[in-house]
Amino acid sequence: MLKLDESLLSGLPPFSRLSRSQIREILDQASSRRYEEGVAIFREGHDADRFFLLLDGYLRVIRTTPGGEQIIVLHISPGQLFGIAPALQRDTFPATSVAAAESIALSWPVRLWPEFTSKYDGFATESYKTLGARLGQIQETLTEMATQAVEKRVAAAVLRMVNQSGRKTEKGIEIAFPVTRQNISDMTGTTLHTVSRLLSAWEKAGMVQSTRKHIVVTDPHRLVVLSNETG
Repeated sequence: MLKLDESLLSGLPPFSRLSRSQIREILDQASSRRYEEGVAIFREGHDADRFFLLLDGYLRVIRTTPGGEQIIVLHISPGQLFGIAPALQRDTFPATSVAAAESIALSWPVRLWPEFTSKYDGFATESYKTLGARLGQIQETLTEMATQAVEKRVAAAVLRMVNQSGRKTEKGIEIAFPVTRQNISDMTGTTLHTVSRLLSAWEKAGMVQSTRKHIVVTDPHRLVVLSNETG
């Protein structure tokens, strides 16, 4: 593997308080791997033998319900730790992580977790901050699925992806990673038919443009209003 430069980590919150020599120590113990779109980095219930940092790309985090249904509970952006089962005092992964686009991740053996959290200033604090934010996002998603009307939660799911990865184009705000109607169905606990019907209606209304694996929000304000409607 090519020797990775310290600048890869120096601006990221878990490592921002560290010296270049400390970052060098961390990188020298890392493995780097590229994942094609759709490949699972790890699966729910499998032994958590490594923890990870996403350098490039986007990930989907998928949980299985007691009834066996798979739900996309959140997405992970570049620069974030993931697969941090030790922070939950777990020895198995609590969810499945799948590359939403071609992605590159670093990983370390889980035996290094206690050393990282005790030795490197800010690593533990940022790890638990990340964990808290993710648990909040998952709870919000599950609450939406249990309490909100279908159109409102589909709008909220699209807006979350826009807020996380959106990039401005001439047509509007584009979701930066491939997303299918089935993905949105899996995020919102609704049927593929319903998602297709909603996106088609929104397209006719000038709110979105959607093609295979590609969504541009052309009128974000109307989508925000829709996601906040009561009743």
